[in-house]
Amino acid sequence: MPSSISWGLLLLAGLCCLVPGSLGDTTQDTEESKHEHDQHPACHKIAPNLVDFAFSMYHQVAQKSNTTNIFFSPVSIAVAFALLSTGAKSDTHKQILEALKFNLTDTREAQIQEGFQHLLHTLNQPNSQLQLTTGNGIFVNQSLKLVEKFLEDSKKLYHSEAFSVNFKDSAATKKLINDYVEKGTQGKIVDLIKELDEDTVLALVNFIFFRGKWKKPFEEEHTEDGGFHVDETTTVTVPMMSRLGMFNVHYHTELSSWVLLMEYLGNATAIFILPEQGKLRQVEDQLTQKTLSTWLEDRYPRSASVSLPKLSISGTYDLVEIMGKLGMTHVFSNAANLSGITEMAPLKVSKAVHKAMLTIDERGTEAAGATVLEAIPMSMPPTVSFNRPFLLIIHSKETKSPLFIGRVGNPLQK
Repeated sequence: MPSSISWGLLLLAGLCCLVPGSLGDTTQDTEESKHEHDQHPACHKIAPNLVDFAFSMYHQVAQKSNTTNIFFSPVSIAVAFALLSTGAKSDTHKQILEALKFNLTDTREAQIQEGFQHLLHTLNQPNSQLQLTTGNGIFVNQSLKLVEKFLEDSKKLYHSEAFSVNFKDSAATKKLINDYVEKGTQGKIVDLIKELDEDTVLALVNFIFFRGKWKKPFEEEHTEDGGFHVDETTTVTVPMMSRLGMFNVHYHTELSSWVLLMEYLGNATAIFILPEQGKLRQVEDQLTQKTLSTWLEDRYPRSASVSLPKLSISGTYDLVEIMGKLGMTHVFSNAANLSGITEMAPLKVSKAVHKAMLTIDERGTEAAGATVLEAIPMSMPPTVSFNRPFLLIIHSKETKSPLFIGRVGNPLQK
């Protein structure tokens, strides 16, 4: 193949965040593994970078519309590109890591890769209360010989699996990749790839699957239809879950927003941010690492009446466009240097796709449970109703990283 022609590389971050669903029994973390996590918090060193990347990408996506839903996994996207970076050289390598908000002057390459290795190790620890799994698949054309170090690094650092395929048989290869993502997301993301270019010789696929149960669930009999105000002129009817009880909820005066922290059983927290009418853009513009830290630290248990819409939303994103705006341009062009992956011919990322899904219901699980009764003060509690556009972040306590981030502009919009 002439050196002036670049072969295509397909990068996919296919994932799912699913709240409802029963959980099977799995082995709990041993004391040794917990101790190991404490002794090696390498993932904590890259957590601030992942937060910065999450909000940078969010700002790019949010610019397009005030009312559309947004939902993606910054961790899934970062892992996919960090894996790619192990085979990138020169400016291509630098641009990938800088777009992920790493500064190689401040952070050594080894620290970054160790951070992602520990992040994946931590996220994939079995837990009987919270189901969280990630995976990386490398689909390689039969004719392509990969650099041995790339294969070793991808397996050791990113726990990736390699599959030999024939991209000329695009229908069969597309099915193999879609089946891999569908299986990894337990059937929630199907047909991620609609079309597959025959010139593609390599596909990197990352998925993340999350299923959690609320520590304090809502009761189904209290769910009633209510109005959700998409904007000043549009109101849609949605099922609203309600509960009176003790919540970590407070009013953030500077951002004119209610902030609600809902804990999952296990090691994850959902943060819901409800701006006052007309203040959504102002809040989005002020999403920073410091703001997130403040929300996580400021816990004010108080009695409140809280209503949340029962919903199922998704987001699909062209990462070539979004990451390009964050400064990652070489890897998608003929200027790409991915010679650390293969030396056989020039390689570039021809397509990069990300899809995420979120479902929220009363329990966060199909399994029946006992009714939760709480003692609450007799004073009149505030009513916090998420009946207009709001933001949400699902945060991993163990890794200190944002697993998912999104905006619910219209709960009926799939």
